[in-house]
Formats: sequence, structure tokens, C-alpha cells
Amino acid sequence: MTRPEDHDEILGKAYDARLMSRLWAVTRPHKRLVLVSLALFPLTAAAELLQPYLVKVAIDHHILAGDWEGLARIAALFLVTLVALYALRAVQAYVTQLTGQRVMHDLRQALFAHLQRQDSAFFDRNPVGRLMTRVLNDVEAINELFTSGVVAIVGDVVTLTGVVIILLFLNWKLALVTFALVPVLALGVAYFRLRARESYRAVRLELARLNAFLQESLQGMTVIQLFAREPQEAAAFARLNGGLRGAQFRSTVYEASLYAAVEAIGSAAVALLLWYGGGEVLAGALTFGGLVAFIEYTSRFFLPIRDLGAKYTVMQAAMVSSERVFGLLDTPPSILSPASSAPGPSPASRGGAVAPAVEFRDVSFAYPGGDWVLRHCSFTIGADERVALVGPTGEGKTTIARLMIRAYDATEGQVLVGGVDVREWDLRALRRQVGLVPQEAFLFAGSIRENLVLAGDGAVSGAELARALERSQAARLVASLPEGLDAEVRERGVNLSHGQRQLLAIARALIYNPRVLALDEATSSVDPESEALIRAAMLELLEGRASLIIAHRLSTIQNADRILVLHKGRMRESGKHAALLAAGGIYARLYELQFGRETA
Repeated sequence: MTRPEDHDEILGKAYDARLMSRLWAVTRPHKRLVLVSLALFPLTAAAELLQPYLVKVAIDHHILAGDWEGLARIAALFLVTLVALYALRAVQAYVTQLTGQRVMHDLRQALFAHLQRQDSAFFDRNPVGRLMTRVLNDVEAINELFTSGVVAIVGDVVTLTGVVIILLFLNWKLALVTFALVPVLALGVAYFRLRARESYRAVRLELARLNAFLQESLQGMTVIQLFAREPQEAAAFARLNGGLRGAQFRSTVYEASLYAAVEAIGSAAVALLLWYGGGEVLAGALTFGGLVAFIEYTSRFFLPIRDLGAKYTVMQAAMVSSERVFGLLDTPPSILSPASSAPGPSPASRGGAVAPAVEFRDVSFAYPGGDWVLRHCSFTIGADERVALVGPTGEGKTTIARLMIRAYDATEGQVLVGGVDVREWDLRALRRQVGLVPQEAFLFAGSIRENLVLAGDGAVSGAELARALERSQAARLVASLPEGLDAEVRERGVNLSHGQRQLLAIARALIYNPRVLALDEATSSVDPESEALIRAAMLELLEGRASLIIAHRLSTIQNADRILVLHKGRMRESGKHAALLAAGGIYARLYELQFGRETA
């Protein structure tokens, strides 16, 4: 069976002109750094290639001639060349790293901004782990393109070109002896490159499987311990870990074989040079220093080729990561503000009457690839009206709240806020107008204060905070903490109870102060004491605004101005609590079933 992570690890070409063009577009703002790096290549190559020639001069003109004073000058020049080479390499490494880091910064900024514009359906399709891999790992692989990939290859090409020119200049016959082994070397590199490519893909695939298993196991550790599945999970982890180890070993074998093959061919080239070049020295056609320099240049000729396998892997990984990153950036949000939208449409009127705060007109909705969740739903919520929405689990109650804030677009029909279709609103203005307190209150890591002012764009006075905490029944909670508003909130608010998180979410909504508010199961999964506090906070929160209250506990919505009953995706009943009970319909049955459970 093909898993999702299998598709993520399919490898492409090591060079793609289209992707390189897009990478250059991202790099263009930092072109000065690129130009500096390019200017350093010939200087670095010159400093490196000058050394064997200095050795030749030292041997032929000074050592063999017994000129120790001249030898000292050559040695000093050789030392200066070494210092210059290491200085140039240090500067080049710094510039390339700086370029890569800046490009990484820009790409991550662009990706995060792009993700913030995506709609809820996008996050339904794309797991969080995969998106984090795009923003972190794939961008890091692109950084390797600058530090160890294309930059290193450009440097190698400059060096190889210089070596070839010098070898031909020194002695073209000896140069041909060296070049005679290049076809054999090319065949060997091509063979091991293909094998290494497959082994690299296997490593990435096994690593992806191990990561997926580890993430799932850590998230479900409580269930593993509850059912005493530690031995089975350990065995499964050992199997996946062993698969990764085997893939790594195979990859290492191919990389080592490539290194060994290049070293062997390079040694064969040196042996040929000693045999043929020695004869040239004896015949007087070549100096001894020239032969030594030739051997030095030959080693510099084969060194970049030996490292080709590693650079090929880096380039290949960078191209794959670039494809993923640009693929994500090319995914347009399906929900956008219209180009001509006003910052916030004023409530429309029909026949002189103020339009409802919220109106659903014959709305039908289905999630991509799924069945219809809502079918021809129509209802209104007045400006100061409290409307409750009830129905069995999975009937689309939360979907209605999401349609109000345009987390999704209705498949058919219209959703209107203030008499204006939500598709005509500026998204930011719409979500300032319509707020949502979800069933699971989400708190960010930080302080309580930071989580509360999140709703007020940071410009919230101490008096406003105190008033919101008092009205939300959260003042006592904050007062009980030693640090008060500066108390630490851990990731997802795990150091607070569900009820405490819900009270803080209500306080946050009071600060946000939208004209329309949807509360999704605000009292679910809490103890009676917390429920009483949340219900009191809800009364304050709903005061003076239009509201939609989604609830399973029917006791919490008996005083609603109107109750809507959703069943099988359709609005089946509408009315007050007493009238719906007297009608003996779906609401009455739900109430009877729930009342029986509560008194059992």
C-alpha cells in the first residue's frame, strides 16, 4: 500500500532550469552577495592552483641548483599563498552562508504569510507535520544548495578549468595521459550515482515512515500505556528503525564505493604519470619539478570528481525541496477578499427595515469529496437576538458557524451578514464583525495577558482587561495565580483545565467585542461548577449582540429567543423552548432522551 509519505519522497532531477530560475528570483534581492561570492571563485582557484607551480619552481630553480636564498623567498611566497587561500575560503564560506540564510529567511517569511491566507479546507487536506516540513526542512535543504551544492559545483568547475589549462600548458602529452582515464571515471561515477540515488530515496522514505510512526506514538502514548502495548509498539519501532539503518548502510556502501573508485582511478593516473613522466624526465623533455607539479595538479583534478556524489545528493534534495516549496506557494487560497470589497459594508436595509445580523438563504454545503452536510437551510438572526442551534452530533452545527465567518464558502445559496453576502466582505472586516468561541478553546504558549490582548491588536488598557475578566468570571482564576496576568500558559494551555481555558476564551471574546457571536458547545466536557461559571460568563458575553449558541445540553439554551433544530442537514423546527416541547417533535424527543440520562 502506498502511504502519503511515500509520495513526498519521490526524487526528481538534480538540476531543473525552471526551479533554478525561480530560486534566482528569490535570491535576486541579495544579488550583491552572490556577485561577491562569484568574484571570489577565480581568486580562490588562483591561490590554490599557484601552489603546485611554486613547488615546481622551488625544485627546478632552487633546490636542484642549491640556491637556498631563492628557496627561502619561494617558501615565503608559498606561505603567503596559503594564508591568502584560507582567508579567501573563510570569506567565501561566510558570504555563501549569509546568502543562504537570507534566502531561507525570505522563503520562510513568504511561506508563513501564504499559510496565514489559506482557508480551512486547505488545512483539512494538509497535515500540520507536512506543512512544518515545508517551512523548516525543505527550506533548510534549499540553504544547502548555496553552502554545499551549486556554489561548491561552480567552484569546482572554475578549479577544474584552471587545472586543465595548466596541465595542457605544462605538457600536453602528460595531460592526455591523465585525461585518458576520464571516460572510465565517468562510467564509474554514473553507475554509482544511479545506485546512490536509489539508496538516498530509500533513506528518505524510511525516515519519513519512522517520523510518522514516532509522531503518532508520542501523541497516543496515554492509550499505549492504558492498553499495555509498550512491547508491540517497541517491536514496531525496532522494525522501522532497522529499515532506516539498513537503508543508511546501503547508502554508505555506494558512497564509499564511489570514493574508492575515484581514488583508485586517481592512483592509476599517478602511476601512469610516474611511468610516462619518469621517462620524459630521463629523456630531458620534462623537469623533475614539472613532474611533481603535474602529480599535484592531477590530484586536484580528481578531488572535485570524488566529491561529486555528495554534491549530486545535495542538488537533488534541493531541487525536490524547491519543487515542494514553490508548489505550496503556488497553491492559491480558495477564499479571498474580493478586489472591490469595502473595509466593512454597512448593514443593508430592505424596504426601510434593518437587515438581519445573519441570514442563511437556501444554503447547502458539502466538504470536498464528502456527502451533503447542509441541505437548503434558511434562517435569520436579528440584531440583538439569541438563537440556539441544536441537533444530533455530526449534523452540521459547527459548519454553520464556520460558514458565518467564511472559513468555508457555501456550496449553494447565500450567507449574509448585515444584509451583505459574506463573499462581498473584506475577510478581516468580516471576522471583526463575526466572532467564534470554539468548543476547544485554543491558547498560545506565553502569558495570560498575551492570550487576552490577542483579540485587541495589543492596544488594550488595564481597565478593559479587568472588566473583561470580571464579566467572564475569570477574575478569580487570574487572581489565584502568583503571577496574575503574567502567569505562564504552556503549549495549547495544557496547564489549565478545560473550563479555565473556556473562561479565558470568553474574556478574549469580550475584548474582541464582535457584533455577532457564535458559541460552539461552550459548556461541553466541564464539571458542574465550571459550567455554572461559563453560563454566567455567557450571559455577559451575549448581552447586546446577535448570537448563535450551539449546544448539546438543552438545559443551557431554554431561555434563548429562538431555538433551531437541525436534523439530517435540514432545519426541521424553529421556536421557543416551551412551544417546541408542546409540539412533540424532534426537539421534544431530544429533550426527553437527555432529561432521562440526567435523572438516571
